[in-house]
Amino acid sequence: MENGTKHMEGSSSSSSEIEKFEREDMEEVGHEPEDLNRIAPWTEQITLRGLVASIVIGIIYSVIVMKLNLTTGLVPNLNVSAALLAFVFIRTWTKLLSKAGIISSPFTRQENTIIQTCAVACYSIAVGGGFGSYLLGLNQKTYEQAGIDTVGNTPGSTKEPGIGWMTGFLFVTCFVGLLALVPLRKIMIIDYKLSYPSGTATAVLINGFHTPKGDKKAKKQVHGFMRFFSISFLWGFFQWFYSGGDQCGFNQFPTFGLKAWKNSFYFDFSATYVGAGMICSHLVNLSLLLGAVLSWGVMWPLIRGLKGEWFPQTLSESSMKSLNGYKVFISIALILGDGLYNFLKILFFTATSIHTKMKNKTLKTSSNKQDETLDDLKRNELFVRDSIPLWIAFVGYGFFALISIIIIPIMFPELKWYYVVVAYVLAPSLSFCNAYGAGLTDMNMAYNYGKVALFVLASLAGKENGVVAGLVGCGLIKSIVSISSDLMHDFKTGHLTLTSPRSMLVSQAIGTAIGCVVAPVTFFLFYKAFDVGNPDGEYKAPYAIIYRNMAILGVQGFSALPQHCLQLCYGFFAFAIGANLVRDLSPKHISKWVPLPMAMAVPFLVGAYFAIDMCVGSLVVFVWHKMNDKNAALMIPAVASGLICGDGLWILPSSILALAKVRPPICMRFLTSN
Repeated sequence: MENGTKHMEGSSSSSSEIEKFEREDMEEVGHEPEDLNRIAPWTEQITLRGLVASIVIGIIYSVIVMKLNLTTGLVPNLNVSAALLAFVFIRTWTKLLSKAGIISSPFTRQENTIIQTCAVACYSIAVGGGFGSYLLGLNQKTYEQAGIDTVGNTPGSTKEPGIGWMTGFLFVTCFVGLLALVPLRKIMIIDYKLSYPSGTATAVLINGFHTPKGDKKAKKQVHGFMRFFSISFLWGFFQWFYSGGDQCGFNQFPTFGLKAWKNSFYFDFSATYVGAGMICSHLVNLSLLLGAVLSWGVMWPLIRGLKGEWFPQTLSESSMKSLNGYKVFISIALILGDGLYNFLKILFFTATSIHTKMKNKTLKTSSNKQDETLDDLKRNELFVRDSIPLWIAFVGYGFFALISIIIIPIMFPELKWYYVVVAYVLAPSLSFCNAYGAGLTDMNMAYNYGKVALFVLASLAGKENGVVAGLVGCGLIKSIVSISSDLMHDFKTGHLTLTSPRSMLVSQAIGTAIGCVVAPVTFFLFYKAFDVGNPDGEYKAPYAIIYRNMAILGVQGFSALPQHCLQLCYGFFAFAIGANLVRDLSPKHISKWVPLPMAMAVPFLVGAYFAIDMCVGSLVVFVWHKMNDKNAALMIPAVASGLICGDGLWILPSSILALAKVRPPICMRFLTSN
């Protein structure tokens, strides 16, 4: 989800099961770093086989997260899964070479870290590149959904997706963020000792793999991963045969009856969402289900019954002045309420934490040196020894910023060059605030910075240019702020696995470059093979219409809302603030059941079916823990990853079949007896 961990537009927090496994792993393994003299120099940590593994994993995960982006917008954190897959890939590689009589170099934790970093950087472009939100919001279909007669939604405010301009846009915007915080890495990782929970969790897992005891655990996880990967892939293949038409197949199975099915309440047998539900916390999944019941079970049937009173009978439900308007704008109210609260909370924590650290700096300097263990000193020594020259960071940032300032106004004349200059002047300080907050709370708030830019630029650019300027400016700020925070997570992982900061930065840059090419191609695979953006189809791309309407709202204000929608938006905005306050101020036994407004907002627009899938994932985790708690903590991350990857990989052949006009031979549908 947007207030989740590393990936936000739809990224969800890691589950307690993964955290529990990692805590046990840390206790058992000990993580004693190896001798610094035995660690390969940074140039040798990046290997050819590692790059091949990174590209393969990056492509697989780009396909998976693109599907999630274009269906619900909810993407779980897959860093741990990527580290596991990297281990599987290289261990399989070395075993095959060994059987062929070829001796290969040892597989180290540093190489494992580099592969994971590069692969995550690659698929992160598919998650946060705007393919399901601000870039897709520029196309003709989203423009028409927002209402061609809507003030501010001008006919020229569109740009159809294209591999060329999307790739160029990503290249000129994504690399700036890599260098924004490089000069501050020592302060944030060593001096401030920020935890970066996602980065630490990944490091613990990788360290655990590369020990004798961890190797046994890894083998068990690998077998579980491969078994469920195969089952998931074959299940996707089997389902395809029965989906030869609209609303056909197992993914339209009326589990709770046809009336519930018409209101999107059914289990669609999606291995991807069951696996995602196993990774996400119970709070995320129950919040999704609550949002689904509240919207599709209560509100939308009631508002539909007011047709003719609240909105004209002649309007279709897809009109923004009809039922669809309530769906979109109430979702926006929940997203903005939750985002604003967390944005201000993180800024407050960041400011108070920095103030406290500066106030006690002299006292902490001497005590910290005494408290540091030999392991910490070794890690710090390597982290500082392989430093990245400051001139590279400053020159690189200036170079990429200059290219962006020149290119972006040419690509989008609506966004004036001086807006881009201001963005790059403010970006380092915004990136620092976001990265510091992420280090404390594991919450990447980049999309909230992007939304602020969206509203400000949309209102400043005016009625004619506001929508395009807002959407593009949102992507510009979000890219810089998010990528710089992601890099700090990776630096934390590298610090704990004794991986050189130089090799981490280079691998992140390589992964970003690969992602800038892979992500647009992956998007077009879906865009050409499926009906992306259809509000009644599988690939709804819900955030595209949400972001476009945010821009329209920034241009024309509340007049964009249908009748009585403003009052409902006020109520849900207040609910989002109130729910967060209750969760933060109440005792833990109460707060752990307070719903997450950001998660509740997703089914308001998408439907209830995927929330049911993810709750099934939570149910599996609950039952598994009851039956065998230790085995569950070890195997759940591997099984969930196998389910997600197998189903995700089936998308490639199914897309190719769709592009080749090969239709499934059978349509399985369910009708009433009448």
